[in-house]
Amino acid sequence: MVSVAAVLSLSACGGGEDEDSGGGDKIAGADTGKKSPSPSASESADPGRPKIELPSDITYKFEWKKTGDPEKDAVLRDAEQRIKAVSMAIAEQDPLHEAYRFYSEGGAAAGSEKFIQSFVDHEARIAGVARYFREMVTVKDDGTASLVYCEDQSKGFNKYIKTGKTDDVTVSKDSYVNYASVLRKGTNGVWVTQSLQSQRGSERCQP
Repeated sequence: MVSVAAVLSLSACGGGEDEDSGGGDKIAGADTGKKSPSPSASESADPGRPKIELPSDITYKFEWKKTGDPEKDAVLRDAEQRIKAVSMAIAEQDPLHEAYRFYSEGGAAAGSEKFIQSFVDHEARIAGVARYFREMVTVKDDGTASLVYCEDQSKGFNKYIKTGKTDDVTVSKDSYVNYASVLRKGTNGVWVTQSLQSQRGSERCQP
């Protein structure tokens, strides 16, 4: 039997294992960990934006730097909120959670749904620390943007809802994942992720 650790690759923190191709938690009696507002809850609580709340044992370290360009900084902000929204959907065991769907559509949304469902099927969620770094953002004149970034999963792990047990973490080159996404600016001003692809073990993201 394949271990759950192999099935659940933790890249849900980044949004999914190649969401473009489809390729923890609020349940009664479950050991979910106390929820606390995310550090950027004030941003996510803007009119129309879903409020992001996560278990207290999930920590995000976004090392994305402010660019000084309003559009680029908005792309980074909304991509950050999408990442957290996917983790919230996993934590609440809801593959159709409105929060991640607010920040994604098309292939990205379909991939997130499938990935979240894999955690639901195994009654597991994400815990630990996820670090994001080495970002590159480009905004185009046609209302789209591209964002490439790395995720360090070496301090993240799967946590099983009913038992509270966690998977052992084995750090390797595959603990570092490169993501490439395409976003579109909606009429409400939110940058929505349309597609997201990942490369586990990418040389670009190695420490």
